[in-house]
Amino acid sequence: MMSLKKDYEHILFDLDGTLTDSGPGIMNGFEYAMRKMGMDVPDRSSLRRFVGPPLGVSWEETLGFPPEEAQKGIAFYKEYYAEKGVYENEVYSGVRELLSELRSHGKKLYVATTKAEPMVEVVMDHFGLRDFFSGIAASNNVDRINKIDVIKYILEECGVTDTEKAVMVGDRHYDITGAQHFGLDSIGVLYGYGNREEMEKAGATYIADTVGDIAKIIL
Repeated sequence: MMSLKKDYEHILFDLDGTLTDSGPGIMNGFEYAMRKMGMDVPDRSSLRRFVGPPLGVSWEETLGFPPEEAQKGIAFYKEYYAEKGVYENEVYSGVRELLSELRSHGKKLYVATTKAEPMVEVVMDHFGLRDFFSGIAASNNVDRINKIDVIKYILEECGVTDTEKAVMVGDRHYDITGAQHFGLDSIGVLYGYGNREEMEKAGATYIADTVGDIAKIIL
């Protein structure tokens, strides 16, 4: 759904599936953890559903584990991901150019992700993304767990009070509904791990097929 373009000053980005293609590492981590938990691993394509949601949602709601067992699965996942999975990742083509262009137009950029804070620090440094951003909000497993939590944190931490001047960019419905919670517009991207049906159902303000389309929408 399209609306009249606004002069956005604050651009919030999801990380996994939006800035970087972290899917291979996440799926490998789930495959490793599921085997450790004694599970049969389904077809590889079915693991795509785990790219984006918080780990607790994936293990408790999607896989059906009670909280205590879910924590065991999460621990196995983190064991793999910290050593290997975080590096099985790459910045999407065109993203660095997009971030540079937005910065050159005076936009302030932020990361709002439910990825664990230590892993976000690794990604931002390893791939040289940190300097593009004015603020980073990630999951700390205490008071920043879901997308609403991290968006709330970045808005407050960076003093973003005029939500009509802010827009959230992400590839899953969590990004869209999280933005709506605070009255933010949203850009649902289709090159990540969501799809058009998911974006439209969630009520994305705009839909971007490519990284280049994000610049066209904002600028």
